[in-house]
Amino acid sequence: MRLTILGGGGFRVPLVYAALLRDRAEGRVTHVTLHDVEPARLTAIGRVLADQADGVTDAPSVSATTDLDEALRGADFVFSAIRVGGLEGRAADERVALAEGVLGQETVGAGGIAYGLRTVPVALDIARRVARLAPDAWVINFTNPAGLVAEAMSRHLGDRVIGICDSPVGLGRRVAGVLGVADPRRARLDYVGLNHLGWLRGVYAEDAPGRDLLPALFDDESALTSFEEGRLFGAEWLRSLGSVPNEYLHYYYFNRETVAAYREAKQTRGAFLRDQQARFYDDMADRAPGSPPSGALAAWDRTRAEREATYMAANREAAGAGERAADDLESGGYEYVALALMRAIARDERATLILNVRNRSTLSLLDEAAVIEVPCLVDATGACPLAVSPLTGHEAGLVAAVKAVERCVLEAGESGSARAAVKAFALHPLVDSVGVARKLLDGYRSVHPGLGYLRSEGSRLQSRG
Repeated sequence: MRLTILGGGGFRVPLVYAALLRDRAEGRVTHVTLHDVEPARLTAIGRVLADQADGVTDAPSVSATTDLDEALRGADFVFSAIRVGGLEGRAADERVALAEGVLGQETVGAGGIAYGLRTVPVALDIARRVARLAPDAWVINFTNPAGLVAEAMSRHLGDRVIGICDSPVGLGRRVAGVLGVADPRRARLDYVGLNHLGWLRGVYAEDAPGRDLLPALFDDESALTSFEEGRLFGAEWLRSLGSVPNEYLHYYYFNRETVAAYREAKQTRGAFLRDQQARFYDDMADRAPGSPPSGALAAWDRTRAEREATYMAANREAAGAGERAADDLESGGYEYVALALMRAIARDERATLILNVRNRSTLSLLDEAAVIEVPCLVDATGACPLAVSPLTGHEAGLVAAVKAVERCVLEAGESGSARAAVKAFALHPLVDSVGVARKLLDGYRSVHPGLGYLRSEGSRLQSRG
């Protein structure tokens, strides 16, 4: 099989390649094409991948290109992990939002909307090209905001685009492990929501499929505070909810404290990653052209370890949760989700995975085309969402509100309407004023030239005339 990775110069690409190296089954990926708009990043990641493949028999071959059409032709799977505007764009998203006293996180609140407004037009163009150049390919989307981007691409690719995220994977693994499930990766999880806005409401072991183990967790104080989300949200709040939220819901439940921690921090998360990864890529660029790749993987791994250790540091500080535990530093495993997804489709190996797919009739409050994040049964026909427990009142309210925001972002991305963009900001639960929404759009347009496509209704009418 041939896999194309869009954003192939991205820092996390070696995680995907490592998973491919471990796959020795028939029908595995034999060639990887890396695509990126920055040649230097392609070269740097190519060096890491060469280091990984050193000594591995029949390692998937790797090629690199900055030509998108060339990258797409002949692909069986397309893994999309682009970052429009780069980490400098993420840092700017944080600065503009915090200046208005609201959250600037890359997928949640004002920052997520700004990122979506930059990304949707690019994602739509990619989807159109895939439909034209690789109509039989499946697109696996990891580009953030993952659910929103998957929904945008589905307008051209239908069910052939599937979004993945490592957050629910890590959450399910941690909770199932605390509950004593022998193989946490095989537990059945009752999880539902949108990307970065979901709740774990039930855990079922493979040998006891009819017994929900989760209620016992709320009766055990020690167990409830022994894992990342328990320390982050606190035992009392988890008992009040009767579920375990995705870690990104901390931005909603403890928004004031988190924004304060972000504003007091010496450096935002985006700025930290921008500077940290710049050092890594600069180090790769300083190595002599044509020199052996040895050492590239070690340099990448040191950078990755620091990245994982500092993940959601502001939230942990706001919650008083302390440093991340050693068990929490393990990757959520999105690369293994991607590999399992490709296996299930290409080899017709049935698997159950938490994915971002079109709703169909799963959640009654949303239409069929709305992309949601739920467990799915995957086989050669694609991913089909499984039945989940009904949303509670407050869950339904948040899901409906955030989906309405996503639809405004899609409208703006497709039509260029600044009015729709302002509406997206204003309707978000974490933005408290229409006036602030207007200031946010003005601020983002001043720092992101790529948002120049957003025009007022008067300007658009005038240009048509």
